[in-house]
Amino acid sequence: MNNLEANNWKTIHKKTTYENPWICVEHRDVITPAGSPGIYGVVMFKNKAIGIVPVDDAGFIYLVGQYRYPLEEYSWEIPEGGGPIGEDPLITAQRELKEETGLTAEHWRQIGRVHTSNSVTDEEGFIFLAQGLTLGCAQPEETEELVLRKVSLAEAVDMVMRSEITDSISSCGILMAARILGA
Repeated sequence: MNNLEANNWKTIHKKTTYENPWICVEHRDVITPAGSPGIYGVVMFKNKAIGIVPVDDAGFIYLVGQYRYPLEEYSWEIPEGGGPIGEDPLITAQRELKEETGLTAEHWRQIGRVHTSNSVTDEEGFIFLAQGLTLGCAQPEETEELVLRKVSLAEAVDMVMRSEITDSISSCGILMAARILGA
């Protein structure tokens, strides 16, 4: 590791300022890499973020649409969910795909690992490509009002490029899947 990759931050004090079943927010007093005192707020997630790009044999993918309260806007996304720390991300992916879309997949492949907003959070996301799809009945959580939409992978890429899909895991997953599948 060279000096640019070393951790030149020093944590002086940490204090939890807010916590719920999904996140913990910490205030940290720090010494910055320049040697001056500073503060940092860190949002720590209690689950891993999981995204699935379900691609059928004809090259279509399934998106889910839902209103996102923090953004106060509607969002088209790949199926996503949170997996408990310590649970195999593949198990979470399989469960979330079934819950949100009713789909099951015969073939699974992890295609990416991302940090969703690494300047303020430790959230780590895993992205899977799911193929060999079979449609069944969705079982969304009570807080989810989901709409299922089938589009070609090429159209999904266009939606990312037109900023119609802005969710970071969805954007990364769609672009990764398109590169892998040559769409």
